[in-house]
Amino acid sequence: MRYAPRRSDDGDLRSRLREIAAERRRFGYRRLGIMLAREGLVMNHKKLLRLYREENLRVRRRRGRKRAMGTRAPMALPQGPNQRWSLDFVSDTLISGRRIRILAVVDDFTRECLALVVDTSLSGARVARELDAIIAARGVSPLMIVSDNVLCREALAGLARRSPGADNHRRGMQSEPDGSHRQRDRSLP
Repeated sequence: MRYAPRRSDDGDLRSRLREIAAERRRFGYRRLGIMLAREGLVMNHKKLLRLYREENLRVRRRRGRKRAMGTRAPMALPQGPNQRWSLDFVSDTLISGRRIRILAVVDDFTRECLALVVDTSLSGARVARELDAIIAARGVSPLMIVSDNVLCREALAGLARRSPGADNHRRGMQSEPDGSHRQRDRSLP
């Protein structure tokens, strides 16, 4: 003669587990167990996990971030100087082990390097200050600033905050399909 397991029905427990799981979709079995224990329905984690699986409950995954649909228009080629500037960050390590960062600002039409800013760290505010200095030295601001770095977006937002009614180049950044960002003036084709 063998032992025949006799499991209790657990109908009330199962229904309450389903109710709480429907109410709190992001809770896993452990958190649901804590909530059941607060209501006086105490059981060990093995039984709770077995019931959770038998009821086919799962933590619902969050949906991904919505991405722009369709194709983007290719970026217009600059037809003259100061129409589009590119910002790029380069980093290197010194012999001592310290990292340096270099901000390169280039005019895309003339391929002229407008500035190379070297420092151990370049904040968004520092990038905005350097852009202000370049604009002041040249006497003209670009129609568009292009970058593949989020830090530049923060810098350009700071640039726009400091001088709100300023030139056209101080507009919001747009995300590209490859994850890069660009600042775009809508007056260009």
